[in-house]
Amino acid sequence: MGDLLDVGRITRAHGLKGDVIVNFWSTLLERLDPESVLLSDEGPLTVVSSQPQGTGYLVRFKEITDRNRAEAMRGTMLRAEAVEVDGALWAHEMIGARLIDQHGTDHGEITAMENNPASDLLVLESGALVPLRFVVDVLAGDRVMVEVPEGLLE
Repeated sequence: MGDLLDVGRITRAHGLKGDVIVNFWSTLLERLDPESVLLSDEGPLTVVSSQPQGTGYLVRFKEITDRNRAEAMRGTMLRAEAVEVDGALWAHEMIGARLIDQHGTDHGEITAMENNPASDLLVLESGALVPLRFVVDVLAGDRVMVEVPEGLLE
């Protein structure tokens, strides 16, 4: 099996039949298609149906059949295998890599990615934030090259 990525989290039960609200982070919405399988610490979960609901998705999983089970699944992390998409930048390829600017300066390790409406932000071990739009090249797990304005990383 390939790398597993966190793609969402069950946030709460919805209704009496086992439906749940999922905070879904993946841009690959086909992961929520009927018969898709997401992995969790509770075992595989097979999507029966899904639809947008507020800021998340209302999802029915085959393995969650009543409200009690849905309540017990609150907070469960959902995972899926990484997929290759030409030209796509993936957080899991950048986290742990070193951030290098256009002058060759190493600004430290990227420890996380933070969602931001204007541009997702790379979080450095120093706490510095770098907008994703400044990334010019990625060597997965090794280096992320950026072109940043003067003073951004000082």
